[in-house]
Amino acid sequence: MDMNQYLSMFIDESNDHLQSLNEKMLELESNPDDISIVQVIFRSAHTLKGMAATMGFEDLSSLTHQMENVLDLVRNEKLKMQEFIFDTLFKSLDALQMMVQDITQGGEGKADVSEIVASLQSIVRGDFAGGGSSAASKPAATGTAASGPSAIQLDQYQFSVLEQSITEGHKVMYIDVAIREDCQLKAARAYLVFDLLERYGEIVKSSPSVQDIEQEKFERSFSLYYITQKEAAEIQSMILNLSEIDSAQVAPLDHETLAQLTSGVKETAATAEAAAPAPTPSPSKEAPAKPTASAEAKNNARPAGGSSAPSRTIRVDIDRLDVLMNLLSELLIDRARLEQLADEVKRGDLTETVEHMSRVGSDLQNIVLKLRMVPVDTVFNRFPRMVRDLAKSLDKKIDLQIVGAETEMDRTVIDEIGDPLVHLLRNAVDHGVESTEERIAAGKSETGTVQLRAFHSGNHVFIEIEDDGHGIDRSKVLQKALKNGVVKESEAATMTDEQVFMLLFAPGFSTAEVISDISGRGVGLDVVKSKIESLSGVVSVESKLGSGTKFSVQLPLTLSIISAMLIKVGTEKYAIPLSSIVETGLIRRDQVREVHGYTMVAYRDTHIPLMSLAKLFDIPGFSENDEEETEIVVIRKGDRLAALTVEDFIGQSEIVIKNLGKYLPSVQGVAGATILGDGQVALIIDPNAFIK
Repeated sequence: MDMNQYLSMFIDESNDHLQSLNEKMLELESNPDDISIVQVIFRSAHTLKGMAATMGFEDLSSLTHQMENVLDLVRNEKLKMQEFIFDTLFKSLDALQMMVQDITQGGEGKADVSEIVASLQSIVRGDFAGGGSSAASKPAATGTAASGPSAIQLDQYQFSVLEQSITEGHKVMYIDVAIREDCQLKAARAYLVFDLLERYGEIVKSSPSVQDIEQEKFERSFSLYYITQKEAAEIQSMILNLSEIDSAQVAPLDHETLAQLTSGVKETAATAEAAAPAPTPSPSKEAPAKPTASAEAKNNARPAGGSSAPSRTIRVDIDRLDVLMNLLSELLIDRARLEQLADEVKRGDLTETVEHMSRVGSDLQNIVLKLRMVPVDTVFNRFPRMVRDLAKSLDKKIDLQIVGAETEMDRTVIDEIGDPLVHLLRNAVDHGVESTEERIAAGKSETGTVQLRAFHSGNHVFIEIEDDGHGIDRSKVLQKALKNGVVKESEAATMTDEQVFMLLFAPGFSTAEVISDISGRGVGLDVVKSKIESLSGVVSVESKLGSGTKFSVQLPLTLSIISAMLIKVGTEKYAIPLSSIVETGLIRRDQVREVHGYTMVAYRDTHIPLMSLAKLFDIPGFSENDEEETEIVVIRKGDRLAALTVEDFIGQSEIVIKNLGKYLPSVQGVAGATILGDGQVALIIDPNAFIK
């Protein structure tokens, strides 16, 4: 069987499981005694291991198996979580992430994890630094299912789980499955059986061991104890419906048959388990600490008949969404052309049809745009782990609070915003929040708070990163800026606080006294600013010395289809994004002033710069000097305003942004182009380029 066809699915699902494992490990670190979280972690790790084994990535499967050994002890309350165990498991997750990344890039998912494996094995043995009880120190009585050489050994806990399940009305079964002799992938078939059974119940124990099954070190058959609500005949039928299964024997058990099956309890069995270096985990999730409660919850959650609810989501390749967006773009261009033709022809039936098509096109546009909208949680979910590791390396206590993770943005923006946010968060943890000693001396709690917020406002998304640290020292920033020649002394005296804080985004600027692997090399915030501006966004800073700092990032909802004002200047037509327009107006020539060599115009009790589009782009056929009155468009960048002179307004329209392409040089002040209804190409103006 060619497994390459499943590779992309394996990579996607592996990344999902690794993200879930990181989140649950952080949750467990806050509540180390919550066994239910351990159960979730164990199941996710087990699924990842099974997928890796099926795909043939043995290193990934082996490391996950070693993690399972540790988690199995914890969930069976034979081991208490400690700092060393958390650190080792987090290192394991990092190694697994590297393996998956290697597979994504065409590798085989191999890595040298010998040190991590040695640490995991020392945890299982109980001989790690500060080690507590383990399987070696807590032997348990075992029962043996007398079924020949591959008998299943149950410890006292597993035996009591089965007994209690029978008492409370659950169906307990002993299942023996044989795979066909000509089967090429026995391990894969076994995994399919386990996956099927896990949907409808709990597997308590199986034989042979999970390692033997994954490495195909078994003949053709395997056995297991199983708890479910379904009938034995139905379970048997479902197993036999799987391909390449030769036979399936399903025997329902009651108290008497269970006792007979496990009657071969010997004192030596407990001794043998105590001497083993690690317990043998089942190749599926075992019964949780409170199995009956878990089983009842699962059965109550299922609709009648026991089948799970169908999934309401599907995975769609990103390239397909891009193709769909391009097709919609062409449709919108044709729609604009039809509207123009209908207006010229003035036929009632044609106008009515075009109006209906416009309404349908608008609905289609909304749906396609929503398809491209992705919650910022897809970016935010990697930050708790990152902040945890940073805080640990800096010996700080940090509480990361995430608000508004459900806020949605266009996928093109989501793909690009991750790195800038990483820089801002690292800056907040390293520079913003003080050390524990400094916080206590300042009368603050020893745990610093970093809040990551996202929310919609108009046609924009705002992302804010705020800390309760010592804030930005204006004098220190100015001193460093003067030393580096970023500003002159004459300019420094008149700069506002915000202007001083924005100096942090100057290339190579850093106030760090010591260069570390976290920050201090002057690389980061200048990258943040350039990246955000390339996304048509704006970044700003607010800070109060002693109270904290807030970085605010303003981004457009989408970068593909926008609302714009179409204008005419001479022989050319241009589009200005509505999100950047404050208002339009009309000015007289006598309102224009020359101030220190700059052209200014009076605007609402102040003066703002006035720029001529005809002069900026050298457009023939129009000059403001020949006009008594001139139309203007007031544009905004953050809290700064400017005015552009234009010849005439064409109207508001939904436009499709087209890239200028790699053959055209980067044109200052132009963000792209769009095709109008009459087939003309109109350049899209980037107002951010005109306001410094």
